[in-house]
Amino acid sequence: MGVYVHDKNWSSRRSIAFVSIIIFHVILIYGLKSGFAQHVMESIAPPIVTEILKEEKQEDTPPPPPPPKVELPPVEVPPPVVDIQVPVPTNTTALSNVTDKPLPPPPPPKPVERSVVKVAPKLNPRVTQPDSEEYYPPSSKRLGEEGIVVVKSCIDEKGKLAEATVQESSNVARLDEAALKYAKALRYLAGTEDSKPTTSCFAFRVRFQLKN
Repeated sequence: MGVYVHDKNWSSRRSIAFVSIIIFHVILIYGLKSGFAQHVMESIAPPIVTEILKEEKQEDTPPPPPPPKVELPPVEVPPPVVDIQVPVPTNTTALSNVTDKPLPPPPPPKPVERSVVKVAPKLNPRVTQPDSEEYYPPSSKRLGEEGIVVVKSCIDEKGKLAEATVQESSNVARLDEAALKYAKALRYLAGTEDSKPTTSCFAFRVRFQLKN
């Protein structure tokens, strides 16, 4: 069985602490009621003072007046001065551009161009030529086709036909072909230049016409 020992020091300390707490609360309540706490707070931190500033309105000032117009006097331009010099004719018998240099020789005369005598080829008159009637197509006769064909024949130096073409057509193909055949059957004489045979061309007409 344990023995309980009462400690007098511990109970006295407990009672002192309890009394101190009660005294602190009494002082706190008294300070709040008397304004002592507010005085302490104001001494620690001064009150914030606010001031409302009024914005000053700037009045619109009118623009400055325009500068006065200065009228300049008109500028007078003097008329231009025209100096016309009229040459004065002088009567003199003195020679102008006199020089001691000899005159250049005259240019040589141009050679006279000699004209070339050309003779066109032609049909050989010493040979009997065929009749164009022999080359008249029978079908063209039956159909009554007539016409004139212009044939261009080129003859070489030996008097032979080199080329034959239709220069103007009769508008009938059979008659054009018959005219070329007739041109190949003819006999020619070569053309000449200064009496020398040369290749040249000439044209002649071949007429195909029905006989009544």
